[in-house]
Amino acid sequence: MISKVKNAMSSLVGGIIPHGHHHHPQQHGSAQNGGTDGLPPRFPYSRPEFLDLTPELLQYSTEHASRPVITLKRDSRLPWRTGYAEVINAGKSMLNEDQASCELLYIRKMSSKQQRSSMLQEDSGDTTGIPMHFWGVFDGHAGSGAALMASKLLQCIIRDRLCDVAHLLENQNSPPPICLAKNGSPFQAEAKKGACLDGENIIQSFTNGLETLVKFPMLFSHRAIIVRNSEVIPMSNEFTPESERQRLQYLGFLKPELLGNEFTHIEFPRRIQHSELGKKMLFRDHTMTGWAYKTIVEDDLKFPLIYGEGKKARVMATIGVTRGLGDHDLKVYNSNIHIKPFLSCCPEVKVYNISEHKHGSDDVLIMGSDGLWDVTADRDVADAVSTFLSGREPNDPMRYTSAAQDLLMRSRGVLKERGWRLPNERLGSGDDITVFVIPLAGAELET
Repeated sequence: MISKVKNAMSSLVGGIIPHGHHHHPQQHGSAQNGGTDGLPPRFPYSRPEFLDLTPELLQYSTEHASRPVITLKRDSRLPWRTGYAEVINAGKSMLNEDQASCELLYIRKMSSKQQRSSMLQEDSGDTTGIPMHFWGVFDGHAGSGAALMASKLLQCIIRDRLCDVAHLLENQNSPPPICLAKNGSPFQAEAKKGACLDGENIIQSFTNGLETLVKFPMLFSHRAIIVRNSEVIPMSNEFTPESERQRLQYLGFLKPELLGNEFTHIEFPRRIQHSELGKKMLFRDHTMTGWAYKTIVEDDLKFPLIYGEGKKARVMATIGVTRGLGDHDLKVYNSNIHIKPFLSCCPEVKVYNISEHKHGSDDVLIMGSDGLWDVTADRDVADAVSTFLSGREPNDPMRYTSAAQDLLMRSRGVLKERGWRLPNERLGSGDDITVFVIPLAGAELET
């Protein structure tokens, strides 16, 4: 019975219904609908600027029935010959809520007047300073507003923060000072001013031109791997309610008012029955990595802060991500309990020094949204890209975009009678999928 229901749902979501007959629920706070405060969106909905889509192609990209793969135009060029491909979901939302950025910016010293007047400035064609390459993949949920805003502003905010210490980046042999002069950086203010109501998870990488470091600020949902000489080097960790259990529990312990007298921060192997009061059961608290026994009391009957296991784990039975941007108005269903305090915007940062290794044309950084990784393991992704690249000429200008397209199509699958299916007949990804394939020898390829 369950399999019949799953097949029926996959057929519905898999695009069997003609595009014009899809029904999509209203999305709160999304860029296309404006915010809940009634203000117009700061950025109207669009696809990444580097795709340069015409209105006709933009409309074509929203076809849920056929789910066309959108790639770079043949005459388009991204920094480092970066390859890119994307595809819309199978019907879970009206628009593709993924966003992406690929930009070359410059870090330079700014006067105090420039810092005060406009920090989120455009480069205006000025190529002086330290070059900074930025790639970002942003996955929106409950709308595309936060992902869209982050894709437009985040690289500028990072650039502006680095401009504060441009003199240190230029003289890396000198020890940095213990204290810097106050310069009124706008990072906090701009982040608050640009806060969106819907949510978004993010993966970025950026390099600077001094030591050629690839730095990965990671916020949950997406993953990135480096494929070097067929070796897979994970460059990210997933942040889930399970992996961040102790942080979430500790916050619930410190501030029980955030639990709204409806949830308990203590974890038990299963829900407790009222008849079990006074008995002893295994439990875990915020200080524990293992299990112990405790006597069950009335408070333990409350709903667990972390509910479910694996990919079905949810914070307050609502959201499966624990780090990201936005979600300021997200509440537990039919309550006034805010979930945002448990969602961190602090990224994990990993560094890969490109200059320490010799890279060939098949060594790449692969970045993708969870639509890719939900159905394809790291090793399978690496093997697929390596196999594809081995059959293409190194000087092919579409080499890495074609690799991204091939990888995306493997994860999307083929539309069959029972929905989108992989070659092994398992369900393909019904989510939005975004893929970057970035050659690690890209700087050399451009020379």
